Amino acid sequence: MQWEIKWFTYVKHSVPRGFFVSRNNENKTAKEVFMASHGGLVTEGGNWLKETSNYCSVVATLITTVAFATTANVPGGMKESSGRPNLERHPVFIVFAISSLIALAFSITSTVGFLSILTSRYQQKDFRRDLPRKLLWALTSLFISLAAMLVCFCAAHFVLVKDEFKHSRYPVIYAMACLPVAYFAMKQFPFYFALILQTFKRVPQRTPFG
Repeated sequence: MQWEIKWFTYVKHSVPRGFFVSRNNENKTAKEVFMASHGGLVTEGGNWLKETSNYCSVVATLITTVAFATTANVPGGMKESSGRPNLERHPVFIVFAISSLIALAFSITSTVGFLSILTSRYQQKDFRRDLPRKLLWALTSLFISLAAMLVCFCAAHFVLVKDEFKHSRYPVIYAMACLPVAYFAMKQFPFYFALILQTFKRVPQRTPFG
C-alpha cells in the first residue's frame, strides 16, 4: 500500500492540476477512484500490521520483564555493609549493567512503538509514512533490545563460570548462545531491509539520461 501511495503522489505532481481534480463519467475524482480501488489493500495491510504488532509487542514485553528483573539479581552479589555490588568495578559487570539498561530502554521503546501502531486509525494516508516508520522504529528497537539482552546474559554467565572453564572455550560457549538470535536475525533481516528500502526509496527509478 505504501508503494501504491507513492506512485499516486508522483503521478499527482506530474500532471497538470486540472487533471487531478477533474471527474470521470461516474462523477469521481482521481483520489476518490484510488481510495475506492485500494480499500481492500488497506484492510489487508491493517490486519497484517495488527498481527505483527501483537506478536512483536509480546516479545518486547518479555524482554522488558527480564531486563527489569536483572536489576534485582546482580551477578556477584551485593555488599552487606554498603549495599553496593561486589563487582561494581569489574569490566564484565560494567558490560552487564550497560547492556541491561540498553535492553530495558529499547524494549520499552519497542513496546510503545507497537502499541502506537495498534492504536492507529489505519487510514490510507497513514500507510505512506506514519505506519511504516513506526514499524521500522519499533522493529529496530526490538532488535537492539534482543542483542543487548543476549550480551547481558553472557556477561552474567561469564561471572558465574569464569573460574570453571579455560579462556579458549568462551568463544565456543557464547557463539552457541548466540545461535537462536542469529537464526531469528537471518529470518527477519530480509524483511527489515526491504522495509527500509520501501520506506525511503523514491519512485520512479530515474535513468542516467533523464
